[in-house]
Amino acid sequence: MKFSTALLVATLTASAQAFAPQSRSVVKPALSAATLEAPKAEEATEAAPAADVSSDMAVEKDWPVEENFVKDSDRILPGRYNDKANSIALPFLPRPPALDGTHAGDYGFDPLGFSEKLDFFAMQESEVRHSRLAMLAAVGWPMSELLAPSWMLQNGCAPSVLNGVNPLSFLAIVGAIGAAGYFEFKTSLRPSASTPMGKLHEKDMSAVWKYGVAGDYNFDPLNWYSSCGDDFKGRKGLRDVELSHGRVAMLGITYFAAWEALTGHPIVENNMLFHPNALLPALVLGATAWSQIYEVTPLDQYPIEIKYTNEGEMKLISAQNSIKGVVDQVTDQGAKTKAQMDDLDDKFDIYAAPGKFASSVRSTYKYW
Repeated sequence: MKFSTALLVATLTASAQAFAPQSRSVVKPALSAATLEAPKAEEATEAAPAADVSSDMAVEKDWPVEENFVKDSDRILPGRYNDKANSIALPFLPRPPALDGTHAGDYGFDPLGFSEKLDFFAMQESEVRHSRLAMLAAVGWPMSELLAPSWMLQNGCAPSVLNGVNPLSFLAIVGAIGAAGYFEFKTSLRPSASTPMGKLHEKDMSAVWKYGVAGDYNFDPLNWYSSCGDDFKGRKGLRDVELSHGRVAMLGITYFAAWEALTGHPIVENNMLFHPNALLPALVLGATAWSQIYEVTPLDQYPIEIKYTNEGEMKLISAQNSIKGVVDQVTDQGAKTKAQMDDLDDKFDIYAAPGKFASSVRSTYKYW
């Protein structure tokens, strides 16, 4: 029995020692009998590893950095709309894969699928050029009808393919188209990455592709390109503004040409934008008032609805009460004025006074 107990105790002790943390074995230096100090040679040997460790920790490591490295926080990252299944511009259609919000002016509008069939950069370049030409034309078309001499116009309309042209205008149009074609030919294969602006674009788009930005001609004489911020966000925001204005201008110049071709009248004739009138201010005030009461739900949410703003219903009720109060006040004042006039008529017959005056004037001239 004693032997079994001793064997069990020995086994438990060995198991406990096996799972217990093992302490580092420290070699104690031999002490000198005279001074009770370790020998100096052993002290130097013991101190050497510590010095090596501290020296390694003090050394700064030089990690290799890739050439032209750009941090993600300093460039445009693709896939802004990857979490959206449908297009923002056309919520009832799926979002085209190439239109993920990476580029300026991207709202997912491509119902015919051109972004999947044709060269994407070439289409962006074409849109930028047409936008810039349309913005110039949207200003030049009405200005020519307002300021140009009549012999340069076609019945008051700007010369065009639909309105017709005279010989002088024809030569001017051919010269302008020829110059634009020559410019397009010379700049179609331009090395934009070698220009200062091209290097900025290459850095901004380094996570997307190597082509930079469409429409880059390194042209910014007034230094407006950094007006929204001298970083990739500000530059992309300004490109987005340019494309938005260009798209509106393309629609506008198409409307100019169609209107004059169908009606035969110049776009500046009886137009509220070019002649003083109260219609345009009334429309602006109406649109401002409407926006204070109603709002349209986001176009990427189904269904699209018109609903009250946060305080829209309260503002509408307040406006209705104010109008009703003014109408009631005017009605009461009119009734009081009518009562006073009736009282004066009873006393002095003032309603018949104008007729009596006219009769007396006619009686003074027999030919009346």
